[in-house]
Amino acid sequence: MKLVLVESPAKAKTIGKYLGEEYQVLATYGHVRDLPSKEGSVEPENGFAFHWELEARGARQMKEISRALQGKEQLLLATDPDREGEAIAWHVEEVLRKRKALQGIDVQRVVFHAVTKSALSEALQHPRKISTSLVEAYLARRALDYLVGFNLSPVLWRKLPGSRSAGRVQSVALRLVVDREIEIEKFDSQEFWSITGMFSTPDDKPFEAKLFAIGGEKLDKFAIKNQQEVDDVLQRLRAASSSFVVTSLEKKRVKRHPYAPFLTSTLQQEASRKLGFSVRKTMQVAQNLYEGMDIDGDSAGLITYMRTDSVSVVPEAVQTARKLIADTFGASYVPESPRVFQNKVKNAQEAHEAIRPTDLTRTPEKLGARLPADHRALYALIWRRMVASQMAAAVFDQTSIDLENDGFTFHATGSTQVFDGFLRLYEETRDEPQEVNAILPPLKEGEKATLRNLVPAQHFTQPPPRFTEASLVKKLEELGIGRPSTYASILQVLRDRGYVRTEKKVFFPEERGRLVTTFLTNFFKTYVEYTFTADLEQKLDDISNARLPWKDVLTQFWTGFKSTVDTAMTLSMAEVIEKLNQELEDHLFKKNDATEELRQCPACKEGQLSLKPGKFGAFIGCSAYPACRYTRRLEESVSSEEVPSAQGVGPKILGQDPSGETITLRTGRFGPYLQRGDNLPQKPVARRTKKKAEEEQALAAVPAAQEEQVRTRVSIPRGLDPDRITLEQAVVLLSLPRNLGTCPKTETSVTVERGRFGPFVRRGPQCLSLKKPEEIFSLNLQEAIARLDTASNTETPRKRRIARRA
Repeated sequence: MKLVLVESPAKAKTIGKYLGEEYQVLATYGHVRDLPSKEGSVEPENGFAFHWELEARGARQMKEISRALQGKEQLLLATDPDREGEAIAWHVEEVLRKRKALQGIDVQRVVFHAVTKSALSEALQHPRKISTSLVEAYLARRALDYLVGFNLSPVLWRKLPGSRSAGRVQSVALRLVVDREIEIEKFDSQEFWSITGMFSTPDDKPFEAKLFAIGGEKLDKFAIKNQQEVDDVLQRLRAASSSFVVTSLEKKRVKRHPYAPFLTSTLQQEASRKLGFSVRKTMQVAQNLYEGMDIDGDSAGLITYMRTDSVSVVPEAVQTARKLIADTFGASYVPESPRVFQNKVKNAQEAHEAIRPTDLTRTPEKLGARLPADHRALYALIWRRMVASQMAAAVFDQTSIDLENDGFTFHATGSTQVFDGFLRLYEETRDEPQEVNAILPPLKEGEKATLRNLVPAQHFTQPPPRFTEASLVKKLEELGIGRPSTYASILQVLRDRGYVRTEKKVFFPEERGRLVTTFLTNFFKTYVEYTFTADLEQKLDDISNARLPWKDVLTQFWTGFKSTVDTAMTLSMAEVIEKLNQELEDHLFKKNDATEELRQCPACKEGQLSLKPGKFGAFIGCSAYPACRYTRRLEESVSSEEVPSAQGVGPKILGQDPSGETITLRTGRFGPYLQRGDNLPQKPVARRTKKKAEEEQALAAVPAAQEEQVRTRVSIPRGLDPDRITLEQAVVLLSLPRNLGTCPKTETSVTVERGRFGPFVRRGPQCLSLKKPEEIFSLNLQEAIARLDTASNTETPRKRRIARRA
């Protein structure tokens, strides 16, 4: 008997179907042990010794695996075919050997890139030992991530309160987002003009051409800079003859070749553009497709391994694709020879296969509704990309012409598709808008064309676009930073730490993220350089290919990094804040002619505003403290119409409620909150005093209708942006519960309230959570009753249990 170990239960189920009774298949559920989040888990002074810790689930699985090994003659480690898979196999073997569970058992590593019977059979015929070089590359990467995170994050916590964490790749990805935002802020838009001529041929067929040259000199982008210059050119053109001659005509036939099959990063990018999937969702769905999906009661792996840098495809799959193309589209769509693609990814590693369907005859149409919608969409994308990669090129006829008259030259280009080729099946989406080529009417050199009209157009240069998930992944890949398999987790960490936010699918750096990046680029400059991180990735690749000793790489890194950390820890808070003030002045105070006015304290009119450290993060404060206590959060903007009070901590005046009380937005130790009136928040008490208990009892006795008069402070519900809270919304929050009216059926009040688990709507004893916090303000009586009625009629597990008991 033999025991086969894979990562997931889904993969175990699929593989178990292909193997005979002599095999037992179990799942490790991913990594079985990890480095504990505490000091000393990696010891640089002790030869970079690791102190691993079994996770709770890992410990349970290892017990089950140890029991299953009893009576077995062979252990086959069939984890994923990459560094992580090799590492999991190594961890499992190490733990089992320490438990003396492998005595007399042959341990082998088997690798396959598709969960199919043929791939599995091939892998079982070529077992091997665990790759030492791949494991060492994993250990080096794990040590680097631990040493950077565990030593750099405490520096941030102490020198930049409010910061969450830093990481070897995470901080560089954040810098990309911040640097792009700085580019946009500093971008100086320039005006320029273009002139389009509306022409017609002798047989009255219209076409357009752009003004290209004047007096034989080609016009560059900024040749016509303003309205006056364009008016001057238009006047000269209108004074000239309207008859132009075709002085140059060039025709050529061009081919557009298909794209390579997907690798991990291109799949993430295209799924984002075409399907609107996040990077994380793409990888989750792809993992399901790889490990096996239930189709008509049968489990089958539908695609090859989804973490890969390779665009190569096995010859059998290529031949299947060519036959399918010929049968489906005709022989003209099959190129003379199979297409072979070359890797263009910087630091490409683990030369697996590209991502492709395991069986190309299993078309998206055949699978139909047997797959969930998201899985069907991603499978169709992978299938079309793979088949299209082996199709014939698309063919276009391109024509370009020059028309001249009185020293003016107009230029036009046109394109006509002669043969659609692979475009019949698939076309890649681009982040940047593509220029559309018009179709030109038939023209001959020397033929005349009449200028019918002139259309000037004003343009302004545009700043570089903010990153989307797709374009950020593409940039990271181009720079050779990180691995495609880690991009999803990196982007999620940046969001979770509050360093970036996503609006309309583009990344904006938060103030906290901007502060962290400014701190790191000033005090840890080397370690957030794009080239340094990419060079380190190259060294990790060299370790995996047995070209570099892994401990030499770690020693070289740690020597310089430890010295930088020690230096940073000696910095005083004043030094850090002074440097950040210098670097961020333009951003914090929108430097312009009115900078001094913006830096003046709006409360006391005497002090100057600057960045200051705080227990819960940096903030803007007045230099006249403690005489003036004006502060504001970094995210707040100050206008002449909205001057915050000099009392309290970080106030932002929203206005006055109907009773004339001032409502302010403040920040406390537990986050942002609203306050009615000018009373400052009291310091928290360690215990519940008798007076406090009496106040709470009195408040509890106040009817809901009178509660508005008592409530003076309320926290901002999770999910609402404090900076976008309006005065009307603030009044509602301070006045909750909000009475929507009376339900005609039950003759009870329907109210919107806040509870321990968020906002909800109540009708008598029935309560229903609100999915969106904005519904606190927008929900009306009719919609609330409809939802409550639907919920009461919906069968739930609790209702079924009650019914069974009855």
